[in-house]
Amino acid sequence: MSSKKTNLKKNSRRKFMKNTGMAAAGFMIVPRHVLGGPGFIAPSDKLNIAGIGVGGKGQSDIASFAESPNVNIVSLCDVDDRQAIASREAFPKASYFNDFREMLEKEGDNIDAVSVSTPDHNHAVAAYQAMSMGKHVYVQKPLTHDIWEARMLTEAAKKFQVVTQMGNQGGSGDGVRTMKEIYDTGIIGEVHTVKCWTNRAIWPQALQTPTKKDRVPKGLNWDLWLGTAAMRDYNNAYLPFDWRGWSDFGTGALGDMACHIMDPVYRILPILYPDTVECSVSDSFKGKFETADYPKSFPNSSKIHLSYPRTDGKGKIKVTWMDGGLLPERPEELGDDEALGNWDGGVLFIGTKGKLMADCYGANPRLLPLSLNEQFEVEQTIARVPEGHYLQWVNACMAGYGNAETSSSFDYAGPFTESILIGNLALKSYFEVDPTVENQSFWGSGKQYHGRKRLQWDAANMKITNFEPANKYVKRTYRDGYSVG
Repeated sequence: MSSKKTNLKKNSRRKFMKNTGMAAAGFMIVPRHVLGGPGFIAPSDKLNIAGIGVGGKGQSDIASFAESPNVNIVSLCDVDDRQAIASREAFPKASYFNDFREMLEKEGDNIDAVSVSTPDHNHAVAAYQAMSMGKHVYVQKPLTHDIWEARMLTEAAKKFQVVTQMGNQGGSGDGVRTMKEIYDTGIIGEVHTVKCWTNRAIWPQALQTPTKKDRVPKGLNWDLWLGTAAMRDYNNAYLPFDWRGWSDFGTGALGDMACHIMDPVYRILPILYPDTVECSVSDSFKGKFETADYPKSFPNSSKIHLSYPRTDGKGKIKVTWMDGGLLPERPEELGDDEALGNWDGGVLFIGTKGKLMADCYGANPRLLPLSLNEQFEVEQTIARVPEGHYLQWVNACMAGYGNAETSSSFDYAGPFTESILIGNLALKSYFEVDPTVENQSFWGSGKQYHGRKRLQWDAANMKITNFEPANKYVKRTYRDGYSVG
C-alpha cells in the first residue's frame, strides 16, 4: 500500500491544487494561435452565457456560472415570468425572452455558451439548436428525455465541436475519484454485482391523468412550457415541480437521481451499454383491479435490473436500481445500526473479495466492514476538480473545444444517459400488450398485461429486439415547431 493515507470522509486536495496552479500559470503564457480552435475565447475576454430555464435549479445554475470573474450573463429565457424573477433581478442587464428559439435568433451573436435547465422533455431541442449555432452547452441531468435524443446530442457535440457538460455535479466531486482509487487497488476484487437505490420520488406519482381544466396562471406561457409535448389543458398537477412524475414531461425517480447515484458505476466500472433490462413496479389501484394511469404517471416505486457486458470481455456486471423507498438487503458486513447509504440513497459495489459503498453523488466511499477504513491507505492518483463542476465547464469553454476536459462531457454523459433511460423504456413498456402471448386479460378486467419480461437491447441500433411495442419509447414525436437535427 502507499504511504499516503486517504481519509475516506474528507479528501485533501492540497497537492492537486498546487499542481494545477502550476499548470494554470503555464496556460496563461501559451500563445492564442496555439490554443485557438472552434469556440475558442481569448483569456482576456468574457464568456457570454445565456440561460434557458432560469427559475428553480436554473436560477442556481446561472448564479454558479456567474461566480467566475470571466462570465457575463447576457440573456435569460423562461416560459414562466414568475419563476424568472430572481434571476432577472440578479442580472438586470441581461435581455429576457419567453421562447428560447427567439432568444437564440436575436441574441445569437452575443452568446458564447448556453445553460439548459428546462423540464426534461425540452432539454434536447434547446441544447441541439444552441450547439448547431456553435454555442457551448451545459445541460441539466438527465441529459435528455429519450434515448434517441441522447445519441443525437452526443454526435452533435463532436459535429459542432462545442464544449459540453451534463449537470450531475457529483461527477466532479472528490468522492467518486476516491472510490475509483480504492477500486483500482484491487481490494474488493472484480465487481460482479451493484445495488443502487434512492428515496425518490418526493413528488406525486401513480396518478390519474387530470381531466379538470385549471386556469393558466398569469405570467406562464403554457404553450411554450409544453414545448415538444402534445397539447393539453393546463392543470395545477403539473407545475411547478410535479412534472417529474408525468412521463410526457419528466423521467421519474430514475431520471432525477440515477445520474447522481449511478455515476460511480458508469465512471468506474468497464461498462458501456446494457444488453438486457427487466423491471417490476408497484401497482397503484384506483378501484378494484383498475390501476392508476400508467405509464402516463410513473409508479410509486420500481426495481430495474440491467445486465452490462464488460468492455474488457470478462463476463457481465449485474446492476439493480431501486426507487420509491425500496432498499437492497443490508450487507452482512454492515452493522444493524450503521447507515446504509444516506437519506438520498446510495450505491454498493459487490466484488469477489469485498464490498464498497458510497452515498448519493458517490460521496463518503467506504469499505465494508467499516473497521477496514481505519487503517486502509490509498494513493491519490486521480486529479481533483478544485474549481467545481460549473467553473470547470466555464474554464473549458474559455480554453476552447479540445483544449480542456470536463467531467461529464457528452461523449460520457450521452451513453450514460442512454443507459439510464433504457430503464425507463422498460418501465413504460410494463403494461404494453405482448402480441406473442395469449390470454392476457388482467384478472378479468380487460386490462391487457404482459407481465415481467426481459427485454433484449441492441445498443448499436437503439432497438429492443424481442418486444416491438417497447420501441415506441426510444424516440417520441415532437409537436410542430420543435426538432433535433
